[in-house]
Amino acid sequence: MKVHFWGVRGSIPTPLTPLQIQNRVAAVVQRITATDIRDADSRERFLASLPKWLFGTVGGNTSCVELETSQGETIILDAGSGLRELSLNLNERPSSPKGKTFHLFLSHFHWDHLQGLPFFTQAFNPANRIVFYSVNPDVRNILSRQMESPFFPVPFEGPGGFRAQMEFVQLKDSDKGISIGDTRIDWYPMDHPGGCVAYRFEDAGKVFIYATDTELHRENFVKNDANTKFFKQADAVVMDSQYTMDEALKKEGWGHSSFSMTVDFALNWECKKLVLFHHEPTYSDKKLFSVLQSASWYSGYNAKGTLQIEIAREGMELVL
Repeated sequence: MKVHFWGVRGSIPTPLTPLQIQNRVAAVVQRITATDIRDADSRERFLASLPKWLFGTVGGNTSCVELETSQGETIILDAGSGLRELSLNLNERPSSPKGKTFHLFLSHFHWDHLQGLPFFTQAFNPANRIVFYSVNPDVRNILSRQMESPFFPVPFEGPGGFRAQMEFVQLKDSDKGISIGDTRIDWYPMDHPGGCVAYRFEDAGKVFIYATDTELHRENFVKNDANTKFFKQADAVVMDSQYTMDEALKKEGWGHSSFSMTVDFALNWECKKLVLFHHEPTYSDKKLFSVLQSASWYSGYNAKGTLQIEIAREGMELVL
């Protein structure tokens, strides 16, 4: 499996502001010495030496993750503003006149997980096929309503609307799961206002879990059959890590978790890699990389570094 991150922020898109860019340029200039710009090699070494929060960005688009299975199937997780970035990238890839099938799994229907859907240009190609998956039986109507006038000028279906072949699958029996080719998919309810589900993908002996928008509780750590079957020993888990512990305590009931709780969760279930996700929109890149540093320290203190931790960044790719 290949996992590509196109949108990693929570709640609302968070582009860099002009002032933030100016401050970054100033910070880089202040670090430069004469030897850093002596030749091309020295310039490259200088750029490579810059902190990650200064040279690059985590990104400001909301939730969208692409999963490519071992059989070449394309699975999309959520349709936040990052879906537009995925769409632009798909336009640059080789395409077939016969079209392509996209499997779009929706964790829930809050705006930050839907707002990219109207800009998914592949949905306007009649040769393409899009299969929508949700535990909600009303998924078709929900998606249609959010593109109705006066909210958006182009309808979901009908004249001027999406022209791709669209199918809607309600995920009913979580005990049985479903399969796309050789990839097994299971889902699990998580605590979030209005409801949300985590998805588990098993392909070629590897397990990937997408668990955005969740407020972890004691019951999530209980080693019963259901929890064990879904979470234990995942190769990678992408999880809501929006808050610090102090913020999580102040925002109890908001439906999000602290990074330290997600570390505890991943250690509890013997996961190999944790990817911090659904970043707080008020956090700067510098703050987010300090969160990563704190999470890594916390994990190492509790488990001697057995858990790999990364922070989700736009453009990042995992190969499982």
